[in-house]
Amino acid sequence: MGIRIYKPTSPGRRNSSVNDYAELTTDKPAKSLCVRIKKAGGRNSSGMTMVRFRGGGARKIYRLIDFKRDKDGVPAKVAAIEYDPNRNCFISLLHYADGEKRYILAPLGIKLGDRVESGSECEPKIGNAMPLTAIPAGLEIHNIEMTAGQGGKLVRSAGSAAKIVAKEGDWVTISLPSGEMRMVRKECRATIGQLSNPDYQNVTIGKAGRMRHMGIRPHVRGKAQNPVSHPMGGGEGRANGGRHPCSPTGVLAKGGKTRNPRKTSNKRIIRRRKSGRFQFVA
Repeated sequence: MGIRIYKPTSPGRRNSSVNDYAELTTDKPAKSLCVRIKKAGGRNSSGMTMVRFRGGGARKIYRLIDFKRDKDGVPAKVAAIEYDPNRNCFISLLHYADGEKRYILAPLGIKLGDRVESGSECEPKIGNAMPLTAIPAGLEIHNIEMTAGQGGKLVRSAGSAAKIVAKEGDWVTISLPSGEMRMVRKECRATIGQLSNPDYQNVTIGKAGRMRHMGIRPHVRGKAQNPVSHPMGGGEGRANGGRHPCSPTGVLAKGGKTRNPRKTSNKRIIRRRKSGRFQFVA
């Protein structure tokens, strides 16, 4: 695991870096767990742009990931650790004892040949998936369910991990990487360990072409657009916005509260995340 820097043979090479992918064991995915997805380029079925500045990019094949981890009592062997173009953490291919194959998000430190399992009776070690009530407090966890049986929704990006802070009755309090503390039902499942590829945040893109390979088109500032295209556009000369930064639809972009105050899960949030900054759990 590390960052590779090439010789500065061009301005793009000089300013860019890549992941060395030392943990990966193969570059050939399991065909039975892959599906081809047609790219939409940020447009809906009518051809209207729903997400701006998307389009092009290298072709990707989607890997079917097991976010539910509901195969209880059947041990599995880690057969491969692979790259996934659809997410920034690595994935692991599991071969279950009954012959089934599944992909899971690869935790940091998992190795080829390791045994993992899911269920309330398994040992709380890296890669095992268990209900929150069976996980000891203080352990790092990821891929956390918000509703039991729905599949993991929280903490799924590279290098991230949450921690169990307390257990009281039917609820478990977890501390998320953003700094938010939230209560989740004890029946919800999570996977033990921190997610792989923590060096992802240290990679420097270096040139615009690499962003185009990712399917991201150039981003245009709001105040550089026409008034018909953006609330911050127009004005005589170089106007400096004229209002608080916002999106084309008027949603505040820097520090403004956009969460619905009547959202039902608000009462399960004990401490809000710190606005404008990202922090990992110590």
